[in-house]
Amino acid sequence: MSSRNEILQGDCVELMHALPEASVDLVFADPPYNLQLASKLHRPDQSLVDAVDDDWDKFADFATYDAFTRDWLKAARRVMKPSATIFVIGSYHNIYRVGAIMQDLGFWILNDIVWRKNNPMPNFRGRRFTNAHETMIWAARDSSVKSYTFNYDALKAGNEDCQVRSDWLLPICTGAERLKDSKGRKAHPTQKPEALLARVLLSASHPGDLVLDPFFGAGTTGAVAKRLRRDYIGLERETSYAQAARKRIAAIEPLPAEAVAPAPSKRTEPRIAFASLVEAGLIKPGVTLTDAKKRHRAIVRADGALSLSGFVGSIHKTGALAQGLPACNGWSFWHYESAGRLAPIDDLRSIVRAQLREAAE
Repeated sequence: MSSRNEILQGDCVELMHALPEASVDLVFADPPYNLQLASKLHRPDQSLVDAVDDDWDKFADFATYDAFTRDWLKAARRVMKPSATIFVIGSYHNIYRVGAIMQDLGFWILNDIVWRKNNPMPNFRGRRFTNAHETMIWAARDSSVKSYTFNYDALKAGNEDCQVRSDWLLPICTGAERLKDSKGRKAHPTQKPEALLARVLLSASHPGDLVLDPFFGAGTTGAVAKRLRRDYIGLERETSYAQAARKRIAAIEPLPAEAVAPAPSKRTEPRIAFASLVEAGLIKPGVTLTDAKKRHRAIVRADGALSLSGFVGSIHKTGALAQGLPACNGWSFWHYESAGRLAPIDDLRSIVRAQLREAAE
C-alpha cells in the first residue's frame, strides 16, 4: 500500500503494517490517553462536563493499554525513515507509560515539550491543580540518527532571534476552528489546535515530506499539512471522524510556495575553513583580528591559524583562550576592520559560500 494525502480507515496497527517500510518523514501521534473516567463529571452548578468517555479511550487495565501502545509504536517505527522523528502527545494519565515504552523499543528522546494552555479547563472539584498543560515527546528512530530534520534557524528567526524553548504557550481549540456535527456538538472531543500542529510541522519537516498521523481524529494534522504543503497519511478507525476530516481538509488552500520554502540553514551549508579565506586573499596574513570591543588581539598566520600572545591555534581555540572559556565560536568572536568599521569574519565566509552557489548554478 502506498498512499499520500489520504485518510485510511481501520485499525491503525494493521494499516501501518500495510505501509511501505521506511517511507515516512515525520509521525505525529495523539493516541488515546486512557483517562480512566469512572463516572460523569459535573460543574459546581451540576451541569455535565463534556468529557472524553468514548469507547476508543477505554482499556481494561494498564497492561492492556501498554500492549496497545507497544504495538502501535513498533508499527510506526517500522515505517519511519532512518532520519524521521516522531511526536507523541499525552497527559499525565499516559505519557510516562508511553515514554518508557518508546525507550524500551529503541526510540531516542530528543525533547519533552510542554504545551502550556493559556485557556485550560478549570478543575471543577477544587481538589487538584488545574490541568493546564499536555506533554509531547519528540524522538528520533534510534540513538545513532544524526541527520533528522530540525529547522533551527527558521524557528529562531521567527522568534525574534531567540532559540525556541520547549514550553509552548498556545490556546486550546475553540471557536470557529472547532469542528461541529449536525447538532452543533463537538465533532471530536480532543481536537488539537492548528497552531500546535503548525509548530510541529514547521519544526521537523520540509515541504513535500510525508507526515503520518495514526490517530487522525478531526484531521488537524492533514489540514495543517496541506496548508504548509506537506503530504499526509491519516489513519482513523471511526467513520464519523474520517468524514469530518475529509470535509475539513477539502476546504484548505495551500499557502504560496515561497511562504513555506525551507529557510537557509548554516548547518547544511558547505564547510569553509578559515585557511580558505586566507588562501583566497579575502584576509591577508599579518592582519590583526580583534573582538567586537577590541579587548583582545590576534595575528593571522599564513597557514590560517591565529597567534595570540605566543599561543598558536584555530580561530575557535584562540577565541576561547582570550575569554578564558572552554569553547568559542571564532567566526562570530573575531572581527576584521573593513572601511573603517569592525565586521565578524563570518561575513567573509558568507562571501565564499555565495561564490560556491553561483559556480554551481
